[in-house]
Amino acid sequence: MSAPASGEVGGNRILVTGGSGFIGRHVVAELAAAGAEIRVVDLVPHPDPAVDIVIGDLAEPEVIEESLRGGVDAIVHLAAFTSVLRSIEHPELAQRTNVTATAALLEAARVAGVRMLVFTSTNAVVGPMEGPAISESSRLRPLTPYGATKAAGEMLMSAYTETLGLRCARLRLTNAYGPGMQAKDSIVARLMRAVRTGSTFEIYGDGKQVRDYVHVSDIVAAMRLALDDDSWRGPTVIGSGTSLSVLEVIAAVERVSGTKVSVRHGPAKPGEMPAVIVDNGRARSAGWSPRYDLAGGLEGVWEEWSHADLAVLAAPR
Repeated sequence: MSAPASGEVGGNRILVTGGSGFIGRHVVAELAAAGAEIRVVDLVPHPDPAVDIVIGDLAEPEVIEESLRGGVDAIVHLAAFTSVLRSIEHPELAQRTNVTATAALLEAARVAGVRMLVFTSTNAVVGPMEGPAISESSRLRPLTPYGATKAAGEMLMSAYTETLGLRCARLRLTNAYGPGMQAKDSIVARLMRAVRTGSTFEIYGDGKQVRDYVHVSDIVAAMRLALDDDSWRGPTVIGSGTSLSVLEVIAAVERVSGTKVSVRHGPAKPGEMPAVIVDNGRARSAGWSPRYDLAGGLEGVWEEWSHADLAVLAAPR
């Protein structure tokens, strides 16, 4: 089985794990529009009934076998236990999905002749900042089971890349946002929900902690490059390169929505990094650059949320 042709996605068979999720739906749409033959594996159906999908848990061998049936050229591995806070409450679930299932997928992919895999990792593999910015060379010192299990996945991929013939590009994402995140519980989604439902937004701690925010379209662009270009291997930081405090993000949402957000302060959460400032120089040198800053990206997000069904937004998630 041949690897995806350099510079071309069209005509290749690509498996997207977690393809029914927030980032996954954008990836599937982009790759399908480029002419790729897409299969999704996820715990839930894809909103487009025409998408070829395997419903099931990647921790089950038969699900991986069915996902790779008929041959696959490349994999975009998005399926993950993604909640930092829930990983502290249920570390065993994070381990099962982010390590056990990932290890099984890598080995099955190698045996099946897959040549390339793009993995969504996270800046949380690094832990507390030890320099002016997080880069690919930063020491791995994760604070939470989520970060630790993602780091374990990265280490497995390092071995498969260096010695087992499966090129793995590990994209260390900062806070992802964009259209289609109504089911998410990240800061941008929580703020949008608070504006639309008139509820109160809880700030964890003093709100001065800073984060980097990267638009989902910029993430997808990085994935396209990683699929197309053999030089994308190992870790690459994918972030806007501009960090904002929680208070600044609240102000940005207030500007775009024209609504004052009701807030209250609660205790800081365990395992929370006080600052996330990233150096995206490696990605830029490899041909990627972010098109969206937070102010511009929020306009499209608010446009979608402003027309969303209130009953759906207010429903328990």
